[in-house]
Amino acid sequence: MGNQFKTALLLAALTAFIILVGRMIGGRQGMIIAFFLAGGMNFFSYWYSDRMVLRMYRAREVNQSQVPELYAMVSRLSRNAGLPMPRVYVIPQETPNAFATGRNPDHAVVAVTEGLLKLMAPAEIEGVLAHELGHIKNRDILIGTVAATMAGAVMMLASMARWSAIFGGGRGNDEEGGMGGLGLIVMSLLAPVGAMIIQMAISRSREYLADTTGAAIAGRPDGLAAALEKLGAYSRKLPMQANPTTAHMFIVNPLSGGGLKSLFSTHPPIEERVSRLRGTPPSASPPPPPEQQSDPMNSGRAFWDRMSNR
Repeated sequence: MGNQFKTALLLAALTAFIILVGRMIGGRQGMIIAFFLAGGMNFFSYWYSDRMVLRMYRAREVNQSQVPELYAMVSRLSRNAGLPMPRVYVIPQETPNAFATGRNPDHAVVAVTEGLLKLMAPAEIEGVLAHELGHIKNRDILIGTVAATMAGAVMMLASMARWSAIFGGGRGNDEEGGMGGLGLIVMSLLAPVGAMIIQMAISRSREYLADTTGAAIAGRPDGLAAALEKLGAYSRKLPMQANPTTAHMFIVNPLSGGGLKSLFSTHPPIEERVSRLRGTPPSASPPPPPEQQSDPMNSGRAFWDRMSNR
């Protein structure tokens, strides 16, 4: 119930924000147009945002005959969590990563990249899957997917405001409440920051909770802890081709970067997540690069080889 309230609150806040932006761009008329746009986005994000995200990453659904080991693992972990069996998708990207999406546990999806199946050992894949099932069990998959859709809408409005300012929009809207060109430019720069802050607020706390829930579902925290270290190392070495508006949905940030990018990351530090799982202080040094870690590929390849040969 808590996350349902959060979703409703998020939709209300972003609806108000979109209406405000519409007023800034086009005055009273822009506000009315933005109101109907926000209503349509709310409907779309609730019913179809999961399909949009899966299509964005060209994910394909797989069944038990194609990946029997992976399917059996998801099925067993779902039973452990007391959840219905989610649909399973594979994303054609080499960077190991994963996310869960859907409206609720009865309409849930777990999506993993080809790289995860190639590069992770079975215990690590199990930890990742359990983490994603933790998101489903905690009922925060909807809010994450809705945030991605609405963040995309905010980015679109920011772009509209920027072009409106460039081509002289807003000059005739002052009497109706519209902004001048300079105001539109400022708003176009601040709107993406607001969208990023929304993603951060949603994602950071829920990742810690999903880690804890996932460890309980798997029955042990070590597989997930080891997976997080390797996922973090691979994301720095092999950044994923990902849309920034959906970055918060993945188990680790798919976009590499340091400095200010890491400060404003949608995910908590991997070192902190691993230390919480293992009950040890955070490591002062980052994990070694993937090529210097123990080779996870032989056992992880079993999933991929069986799927590739079908």
